[in-house]
Formats: sequence, structure tokens, C-alpha cells
Amino acid sequence: MLLKIRGMNKEETGMKTDIQIAQEAEMKHIREVAEGAGIAEAELEFYGKYKAKLSDELWERIKDREDGKLVLVTAINPTPAGEGKTTISVGLGQAFAKLGKKSVIALREPSLGPCFGIKGGAAGGGYSQVVPMEDLNLHFTGDFHAITSANNLLAAMLDNHIQQGNALGIDPRQIVWKRCVDMNDRVLRNIVVGLGRKTDGMVREDHFVITVASEIMAILCLADDLADLKKRLGRIIVAYNFNGDPVTADDLQATGAMTALLKDAIKPNLIQTLEHTPALVHGGPFANIAHGCNSVRATKMALKLGDIAVTEAGFGADLGAEKFFDIKCRMAGLKPDAVVLVATVRALKYNGGVAKADLAEENLDALAKGIVNLEKHIENIQKYGVPVVVTLNSFVSDTDAENAFIEKFCHDHNCEFALSEVWEKGGEGGIALAEKVLETLETKESHFHPLYSEELSLKDKIRTIAQEIYGARDVVYEPAASKQIAKIEEMGFSDFPVCMAKNQYSLSDDAKKLGRPENFDIHIREVYVSAGAGFVVALTGAVMTMPGLPKVPAANGIDVTDDGKITGLF
Repeated sequence: MLLKIRGMNKEETGMKTDIQIAQEAEMKHIREVAEGAGIAEAELEFYGKYKAKLSDELWERIKDREDGKLVLVTAINPTPAGEGKTTISVGLGQAFAKLGKKSVIALREPSLGPCFGIKGGAAGGGYSQVVPMEDLNLHFTGDFHAITSANNLLAAMLDNHIQQGNALGIDPRQIVWKRCVDMNDRVLRNIVVGLGRKTDGMVREDHFVITVASEIMAILCLADDLADLKKRLGRIIVAYNFNGDPVTADDLQATGAMTALLKDAIKPNLIQTLEHTPALVHGGPFANIAHGCNSVRATKMALKLGDIAVTEAGFGADLGAEKFFDIKCRMAGLKPDAVVLVATVRALKYNGGVAKADLAEENLDALAKGIVNLEKHIENIQKYGVPVVVTLNSFVSDTDAENAFIEKFCHDHNCEFALSEVWEKGGEGGIALAEKVLETLETKESHFHPLYSEELSLKDKIRTIAQEIYGARDVVYEPAASKQIAKIEEMGFSDFPVCMAKNQYSLSDDAKKLGRPENFDIHIREVYVSAGAGFVVALTGAVMTMPGLPKVPAANGIDVTDDGKITGLF
């Protein structure tokens, strides 16, 4: 499948596809990349020549070092193709290295769902990629398979317990644990299990979520260490008994076996960029239906290994950045020093009402209309007290007039601006952005603070996010959602942060309301507690925890040549 990531088909421009660039790269042995980051060979667990996991021994050696600076890369609301946060993150890390700064990049692992669906992988793009690209986008080091197995082991033990006498008195009508698979498979959203003979189990309705939406994914990403992972797994609520009391993984005696499946998956993965900058790629929760950040362990390790840690949070700042600040930073004690807010000319025109097919054409009127989306995201980040730098991810279809319009807008809104050409030029194309970020780190102090207090009620937390971040008028609850919140607070989880599940294309819960919508309500249809992860999930609008494939999935264009070379990945 050929990309249109820079406004036109690469076949038309003669440009190489991302996978062609990645496959032509000369990679260093991961031992050499680690050595450059101050990691000894004995502290690596090799997965071939170009991938390794970082050992617990490494963390014990470096954990008392002073932290480097933490830079978050986030974005405006994207078009369906994504706007290049990972590309910018990788390019920025490469640019820092060119400026003599010891930079370590901390990213999420890609899900197979988008790889075979519409959005593509998550290795970056052009000359700003992490490699090996095919490995990363497919099976990598098996972390997602381990998470899927642990999730489904718990589901199997739950149903088996009911089949074998149900000593815990589990109410089959109140089972909340869902099976998972790392694939976009809409027919698994609502299923019936247990059909057949009596020995095949109790007939009941069941559900699947995509692996990146599993609570176990969130737990792995938020756990400090193996002991913390085990405690969190044990707290997972799988169902309620006939008295309405929660039943946990510990109650099912499933915790130890789940931990055994995850004992290697919890270790961060080390790979490299095209310019051999070290990248820690670990964990992969979606930001629209989960908390959208890479693992706490990987981020903290990056802070100890480098002068600057560059990390990213999924989708727009209304989702990924908000959850990075209010969930990950709150739980892990992280304090970001600066934020890079990624925008593209085409996404701003898309938010201004331009059809996807016409985004390559200059349209200053649509740009002026859609730039209010950027304005809102700038305001949101400033509410957290963190300095922000806006960068434009450059496309060949962008015009000088469009770029100048956006730069002036940023300056008028007391915001730093830099053009990024990392897709085309790698680290060299990110020098201007890197210098602007360094200037910001040196001259502007971060006064980071979460948006809301833990003491607020769950409804007040939801209202704060909806009104302050999305710009909503109010919040409307389905009767079932209100009852669920009351039950969650009764169980003692009112001090948890809230993980809002919302579409990524709009600040509202309606994907068709682009730009900066006004006078809208956020609709909450379901609320549940992820007791192991440590947050409460609120489902808004029609957002799904199991996506579906598009009419023409990316999988149609993926193939393998006779000599084993993968084609069509992007």
C-alpha cells in the first residue's frame, strides 16, 4: 500500500515508501546502540540482533541518577490518517543527538489493529523512523501476545470457576471481564459463549475488546515493577457476586499465573532510530479508549539514561495529553518540562471543513476556520502550567502562505513555533524544532499540576474534563451510568482519576463536529472501574472498545515476497 502521508501518492512523486526506507537502512547491532546510551551488554536480554529488553539489573544501577528533562509530544485533533506525533518524536530525538544532547525516545508499541486497518503502524515515517520497522509493527518481542494471553487466562478461569460449582457465588449476569484480541474484529464485540452441551459451560453473553483496551495493558504500563504488577493484577474486578460484592482475580487465584505470563513483557524494549538514537518502545494503550501512554518504566528509564527524554501520548491533546498529565504523571510522580504540540496544515484544513480528497490544495479560508482547533489545544496545555512549542509536520503540499499564517497565529497567542521537516530530512530536518525546545527548556520554567483534585467526586472530575478540555456545555448521563458511578464510589474508588473514552477526531463526542465546537454536551453511556490500573473509565458517545476494519483495510496491500521480504506495511 502506498502512502499519501505528504499530501500525494509516493508513486506519483518518486518518493520511497516508509517500509522501503526502513528496509534499506543500515542498522547497528543493538549492543552498539546500548553502549552509546551507557548500557552494558550484561544488562540486555537479546531478541535477535536489533532488539533487546532492558534488565532489572540496569534499573537498579541507574535508579538514583538525576532525571533528565521530560518533553511530551502531543497533537491537535487528527485526520483519519494520523498527523505524525511519532514521526516528530523520533525526528526530535535525532535532532537533539545532532546538537550534542544525549536523547532517549520513549514510545508505545503498535497494535496490529491499526496496522491492518486504516491508520498504519507506529514506527514513525520517512527518515524519522524506529527500526526494525516490520518487527515493531508485527510481533515485536511478544509483549502484546503475553498481555492477550494473561487477559484470556483470567477469562477462562472465571468461566471455569462458574462451571466447577461457583463457590464464590458469581452472578453470571454481572460478569464485567471481557476477552481480548489484538485485531479490529467488530463481530466479536457482542457474542454468546457456552453453547453446546452442559460440559461446555454456562450460556451467557460475552464481549471482546481490542488488546490495547484491556485493563492488563494499562496495568503493565502503570506498574512500577514486578511486585507492583502482581498487586495490580490481583485487584482486577472480574464480576460481582449475588450480593453485589466485587470478585477479583485474587479471589479466582489467577494472579500468580497471569504474572508468570507477563514477567518478561514488563521489561522495556530497546531499539534504534534510522540515525541510531536509542528508543525505548514499550506498552501500547490507545488514547481514545485507554490512557494512551507508553509504560512508566520505560519513561523513567529514559529519564535516567538521557539528558532529554522525548515521549508521546496518543491522538489529540484532548485525549493523550490529558491522560498523560492527569493519570500517568499523577500516578508516577512525573513532571513534564515542555510540550511539543504537533499540527499539520492538512489537519487544520480538515477541521475547517475541507474534504479529505482536497486537503492538498491551498485554502487559507479553511485554514483560518480550522485553526481554532489548534487554539483550543494550546489553551488546554497551558492550563497544566507546562510551556508549549507548536510544530508543523511539513508536507510537500503545504504552501509558504499557509505556513506563515500558522506561525503568525502562534506568535499572536504567545506560543513558540517551529517548522519540522523530519519526515524528509531526518534529524537534520528537526534542528529548528530542537533548538526551539532547548530554548524553552532553558528559559521557561514548568509549573506542572494536574487539572483536577483527587478529592472531587467522579461526576465533578468528568465535568471538569468535559468543560475545561473539550469545551462542553455540560455532561449528560445515561441512567445506567449514574448508577454505576454511585456503585463505584460506594466501593471506595471515588479518589481515582477518570479515563475518558472518546472519539479522537473531535473535541466533542461527535466525530463530525470539527474545529472548536460550542454549545454541546458530553454524553456518558457507561462507567466502570479498572481497580488494578487505578482509574475509572467513562465511555462517551458511540466510542467502541473493539474497532472494526474499514471497507478496504490496509491488510489488502500487505504481502511477503518469495525471499521473505514484507511489503505494504506503512
